[in-house]
Amino acid sequence: MTWAGKILRINLTAGTVKSEPLNMQWARDYVGSRGLGSKYLISEIDPKVDPLSPENKLIWATGPLTGTMASTGGRYTVITKGPLTGAIACSNSGGYFGAELKMAGWDMVICEGKSPKPVYLYINDGVAELRDASDIWGKSVWETEAHLKKTLQDPLVRVSSIGKAGENHVLYASVVNDLHRAAGRSGVGAVMGSKNLKALAVRGTLGVGNVRDPKAFMKVTAEKKKILADNAVTGQGLPAYGTQVLMNVINEVGALPTRNHRDVQFEGAKDISAEAMATPRESDGKKHLVTNQACFGCTIACGRISKMDETHFTVQNKPQYWGASGGLEYEAAWALGAANGVNDLEALQYANLLCNEEGIDPISFGATVGAVMELYEMGVLTQEQLGIDAKFGSAQALAFFAEETVNGRGFGKEIGQGSKRLTEKYGHPDLSMSVKGQEFPAYDGRAIQGIGLAYATSNRGACHLRGYTIASEVLGIPVKTDPLEHEGKPELVKAFQDATAAFDSSGLCIFTTFAWGLADLAPQMQAACNEDYTTEELEKIGERIWNMEREFNNAAGFTSKDDSLPKRLLTEAAKTGPAKGKVSMLPQMLPKYYDVRGWDKDGRPTEATKQRLGL
Repeated sequence: MTWAGKILRINLTAGTVKSEPLNMQWARDYVGSRGLGSKYLISEIDPKVDPLSPENKLIWATGPLTGTMASTGGRYTVITKGPLTGAIACSNSGGYFGAELKMAGWDMVICEGKSPKPVYLYINDGVAELRDASDIWGKSVWETEAHLKKTLQDPLVRVSSIGKAGENHVLYASVVNDLHRAAGRSGVGAVMGSKNLKALAVRGTLGVGNVRDPKAFMKVTAEKKKILADNAVTGQGLPAYGTQVLMNVINEVGALPTRNHRDVQFEGAKDISAEAMATPRESDGKKHLVTNQACFGCTIACGRISKMDETHFTVQNKPQYWGASGGLEYEAAWALGAANGVNDLEALQYANLLCNEEGIDPISFGATVGAVMELYEMGVLTQEQLGIDAKFGSAQALAFFAEETVNGRGFGKEIGQGSKRLTEKYGHPDLSMSVKGQEFPAYDGRAIQGIGLAYATSNRGACHLRGYTIASEVLGIPVKTDPLEHEGKPELVKAFQDATAAFDSSGLCIFTTFAWGLADLAPQMQAACNEDYTTEELEKIGERIWNMEREFNNAAGFTSKDDSLPKRLLTEAAKTGPAKGKVSMLPQMLPKYYDVRGWDKDGRPTEATKQRLGL
C-alpha cells in the first residue's frame, strides 16, 4: 500500500506536534488527498464554525499515488472550511511540495487551534517541530521560501507558505509552494493566516515504498505515460502552449466572459493568448514565454515560465520582477485580462507575479476587479474612492489594484473581500459573477450549458475543476456534446464531477483526464495499493466524496437556492457568437440533476442514496 500510514497532528494553541496512525478504513473508502482530507475535516469540525476562528482546521493531504512514479504524482490538497464561501474548501496544488511531504513519511498534516505568535512547521522525515516565524511574518512567499532554505541550510527544502494576503485575511488568499504553484481558491491562505501559521518547510528522503506490485506498477505507469504522450492535448497542446491554448478557442466559441460577463467575446483575446506569449515583442524582440515547466513526476509539463519586458510601465523601476518566473495560465490570463477588458499581456503578467508573490487567487481577484470596473462605469464608485480612473480596459488600474490588494491598502482592502461582499455593500449584488460567493472561472454558462450547471452545483463555489465539461462540450473528450444544448447535461456533469473527485483523491493531476478515464486510473491504483480498485469502485468512491461534501454544505446552512447563477446569465442573452440570443438553461437542468444524483427536490441526498454510498 502506498499510503504512508501516518498523520501529523499540530495543535497550534498548545504548540504540540503528534504522530498518529492513518484511519485505514477511511483510506479505503475515500482514497486520499481531497476525499480522505475532507472526511477528516468533516468528522472533526462543526459545519457552522467561523472559518477564521481557531475552531476551524486546516489540512494538507497527499494521495496514495503522490510521490510515486505515476505520471503527475506531485499533487496535494489543502482542505478547510473556506472563508470566501463558508462552504467546504479543498484546493489542489502541484509543484514539488506534495511529493516531498509524502517522501518524509506523512500522508497528511492536520493543523488545529491558533498559535499565540507566528510560527512555521519544520518537517525533516519523521521529525517535526514548530519554530518561531516572527522574522518572516510580513514577508512575501518568495522571501519566506528563500529565508527558510537559507536558515535551514538546505536548498532542497520544499516550502508551502502564505504571503501578506493570507496574513491580512484576504478572503481568497492562497497557499503557495515552489514560488508559483498554488492551492489557489476559496481562501485557504486566509485560514492559515488566521492561525498565525506562516509556512510548512519539508525535507523528505524516505521515498515512497510499499508498492503492492512494483513490476506491475512500473509496467502500467509506462503504458499510461505513453497514452499521455500520444494524445494531442497532453502530448502536444499543453506542453507547447499550456492551458493558455484555450484563449482563442474559447473566444471563438463565444464563451469568453468579457467585462464582467457583459459580453461573451473579447476583441483583445489574441493579444493575451498563448500564441501572443510565444511571439517576439516589438519592444525588445524577445518572447514573453521562456520555457515550459513540469511539476514532480509530470510527463505533460503545462507550466509556463515567462519573462517580462523590462521597459513596461509596471516594472521599469522594479528589477525584482525582471527575472523569469511563473507565467500566465489560461484562467489567470482571462480573469486579469478579458474579465476587465485589458489586453496588455505584460500588465497581466505583472498582476500575476504579484498574486504569486503575496499569495492570492488571480481568478477571484481579477473577477472582483471586473465588478469594480462595472460599478465605476455606472458611477456607483468614484475615482476618489478607488484612487484611480478604473474604466474597463485600463491596464494601469489593473496593476494599481493588484498592488493595493496584495498589500492590504486603500480600496484594495475591499477588493480583498471578494465580489459578493463588495457588490452587496454598494447595492448591486447581481453584479457579482459568483456562486456561493466564489467567482466564476473563464467560461460562460450561456454558451457552454454544461459548465453553467457545474458552476451552480459545485461544492466549493463556482469552479471549472470540479467537473470540467469543457472537455466534452468544446474539445470532444471523451465524446463530443453540443455546448448550446442543455438536454443530457445533468448526466454529463454528474459523471465528470464523480470522476474528478476520484482523480483528485489519488494524488494525480486532473489534466491527465484529457487522455485518461477512470479505466486508466484503476489499474495504477490496483498495482500500487492493497485494494481492489476497479473502475466501478472508483466511480462509486467519487460519488461518495461528492455527496459527503454536499452533506457538509447542507449542514453548514446551504440550500438548493445556493445552486444558482447570477441574474445576468439567466436573463441577459449572449450578444455575439454561436450562443447569440441564448441564456443559461439552469432552471431546466437543475431538477433533472438532483434526480440523477439521487437527491430530493431540495437538493438533499435521500436515505437510499446515503445507504448505497455508505454515508
